Formats: sequence, structure tokens, C-alpha cells
Amino acid sequence: MTIPMVIGMIAGVAPMPEPVPRAILTFLTAGNLTGPPLMLLSMVAHFGYGTVWALIAGRLLTEFRTLQGLALGAFLWLLMQVLVLPGIGWGFFGIDITPAIAVATLVLHLIYGAVTGYLAGSWLETEGSSGVQRNSQQGRMAQSQN
Repeated sequence: MTIPMVIGMIAGVAPMPEPVPRAILTFLTAGNLTGPPLMLLSMVAHFGYGTVWALIAGRLLTEFRTLQGLALGAFLWLLMQVLVLPGIGWGFFGIDITPAIAVATLVLHLIYGAVTGYLAGSWLETEGSSGVQRNSQQGRMAQSQN
């Protein structure tokens, strides 16, 4: 989600005046962090909390695939719209800047959710199949030792 957001900002098609993670860190640091260090820290933080949320979802949900990933993306989008954006002065759903922020960030969050869910589901299938093989090999070894 970070990469498409930055590409959209560079191409001039993003409705946000700046990337949301950078706006958050600018707010949290009272504007004392600027330039490339701010952008680098913003990107690292964005990847970081995206990863943390995916890990939390993976632990809490009994199944984590594309559909659950989409739900996670929608949940995080809603949190952003009602907590984060008003907190940085952009208003609920970014309405103080432009309503297009809500749409653009929803698309990005759904992409994040779909990709995260797909990758988690693929990883779980791979882990599950290797786990079955590993368990069956251990069972054969135990039987041959008896």
C-alpha cells in the first residue's frame, strides 16, 4: 500500500496533500522532523504497522485468506477515517481536504487486504502441506522403530 500511495503522490493523482503516514509523523513530532528522514521513517512505520496488523489478524482469526484480508483492510480503513484523519486535522473521511481521500484510501486498503490475505492463505497452505508431510514422516519413523 505504501508503494502505490507514493507513486500516486509523485504522479500527482493522489487526492491527499501528503502521504498519510508522513502527515501522522509530522503531527506526532510537531513538525520537528522533516525532509528525507521524515519520509523514510514514515515508510518504515507504514510497513511496520501494516505487518503488525496482519500478524494480529493471523493470530486471532481461525482462517486468514483473501476475504478475511479484505475485511481487515476495510476495518483499518474505517479506523483511519474516524480516528486518524480527524486527529491530523483532515476531518472525518478527509472531508476537510477532499472527499476523494476516502475513496482513494479505501482502494489502497482493499488492495492491502487482498494481497495480505492471499499471501497469508498461500503461506498457510504451504505450511500446512509441509506440516502434513513432516508429521507423516515422523509417524513412519516412529512405526519403524517399534
